[in-house]
This record gives sequence, structure tokens and C-alpha cells, in this order.
Amino acid sequence: MTEQEWIMAAMHGEESAISWLVEAYQPMVYGLCYRMLGSPTDAEDAAQDALVKAVMSLQSFDLERPFKPWVLRIASNLCTDRLRRRRPEVSLDGMGDDGAWEWQAGSDPSPEQQLEARERQKAIQALLETLSPVDRLVVTLYYWQDLSYEEIAEATHLSVSAVKSRLFRARRGMAECWAQNQNEGASQCNTGMREAHYVGHAQ
Repeated sequence: MTEQEWIMAAMHGEESAISWLVEAYQPMVYGLCYRMLGSPTDAEDAAQDALVKAVMSLQSFDLERPFKPWVLRIASNLCTDRLRRRRPEVSLDGMGDDGAWEWQAGSDPSPEQQLEARERQKAIQALLETLSPVDRLVVTLYYWQDLSYEEIAEATHLSVSAVKSRLFRARRGMAECWAQNQNEGASQCNTGMREAHYVGHAQ
């Protein structure tokens, strides 16, 4: 069966098709939630909620549109709501000297590199958490979910130009934040990033 056939079967309530969709999309939904929320426990809860909501909302899905941006939009909305209800704690300790901007996860690290890889992931996650929820979502969808500008626009209800603008600003801000952290400390970096959140917020 093609994915569209699975979706159609799930829309008619076939349990095997619903299970297939949940199992197929659980890893990417969890990955998005983890990048957005920064906590495995919170990510698991949000991913479960998102998949349940997606299944319950299948009747509203347009079969003429791609399914991936649709389900990721549900997950991103839930994560954004969770972020708005909490005050994030940001730490930039542990930034490595190299590899900080290697966004693609790639293959699993070798045993000799596991500690370094864990520290790098912590550093990247900490930098993500300095972004506004929308900018964090755009970065996550582009680099970790491999969505195109058009798919991100559909998932976030932004224009393509706004997606490109936010992505450019987020990359530049995170690079500047990392460099500033090396020279001046995390606190000033965080303050600057928070101020940048409000610049261009309407885009």
C-alpha cells in the first residue's frame, strides 16, 4: 500500500492503518518535539498528544496535500503552546571548539566520539533554546526534518519569504551567540538573543 492508501484506510477507521501511520511518523514527530522542547520526557508527551490529535483530526486532512507538513504542524502547534506556558532555562555551557554548525545529525558517533557528540548536541540544543518558538520551529523543520521552504510555509502558515528571512536571522543569531559566548559569556548572549526575538516578530 502507498502512504496515501494507508491514510485513506485510517480515515475510514481501520486500526491497522492507524497503527501504521503512528509508527511511521512517531520518530519524526518525537524529533521535532525534542528539538522544540529540549526535554525527552516533554517530547514524548507532546509527540503522543500530537499523534493522537492527528488521528482524531484525519477527517479534516486534505488528501491533495502532503501529509508530513500537516502532521508536523499539529506537533509544532502543541510544542509552541507548551513553550508559551513555561519559562525556558538556557545554558550555553559545553560548547565545543568545532563542529558546532554541523546541523545534519548524520550517522551515529563511534564509541570514541560519543562524549564529544553528546556535548555538541547539548550545545546545539542550548542554542536552539535561545530562539523564539517560531524561529526554533523553522530551523528544526529545515535542518532536522528536511522540509523545503514551501513545506515549512505550509506547516507554519508563514509566507515563503518569511520562512527564508527567519531561517537566515536564526542562523546568523545562533552563530553570533556562539561566538559571543566564547568571548563574553552566555548571559550577554542570551540577552541579545531575547532582544532579537522581538525584532521582526511580525514577519
